[in-house]
Amino acid sequence: MASINDDQHLLRALKNGQESALDQLFRLYYAYLCRAVYKILPDKHIAEDIVQEVFYELWRKRDRLQIKQSISAYLRRAAINKTLNHIRSRKTPVDDETFLPINLTNKTASAQQNLQADELEELINEAIDLLPERCRLIFTLSRHEEMSNKEIATHLGLSIKTVENQMTKALKLLKAALKPYLLSWISILLATFCIM
Repeated sequence: MASINDDQHLLRALKNGQESALDQLFRLYYAYLCRAVYKILPDKHIAEDIVQEVFYELWRKRDRLQIKQSISAYLRRAAINKTLNHIRSRKTPVDDETFLPINLTNKTASAQQNLQADELEELINEAIDLLPERCRLIFTLSRHEEMSNKEIATHLGLSIKTVENQMTKALKLLKAALKPYLLSWISILLATFCIM
């Protein structure tokens, strides 16, 4: 990622119509944005199209840009909003990528602990994959994008109560699916933290 000074320089150059600034921003942030979109909408081609649209819009609106945060945060939010609009307009099925509250793999942990952590991560991913479509989408937006229930409701055109109910349902289903592995998870976490 670029530094704040680089961001400000690139933003000024972009506003002045320098295509090289757009090219540099594209090289810096394209893969990052594709990964962010793919977490919500796991279709590589659609993710790439959405990110390309974000850069097209950035260039088209360059003289009117009002970016108060970093360019990476601005571009990420633009990409997420475009993804949500795409989902809303096409009723696209949504899947989920990885969710873990922390990275369970630790360089100082033993190979066996890392293997157990990888297996547990796989189990969590499988449990998320089994969630109903709406639950997966809401869970992903809440956990990956750190959106509030109100923001999710607004973006998806749902009531806040529906979002809350879907989050409750997702958490109950995940808890039930992962219950047999809960003790292993706790022991891995404890072992990992003790080594750190």
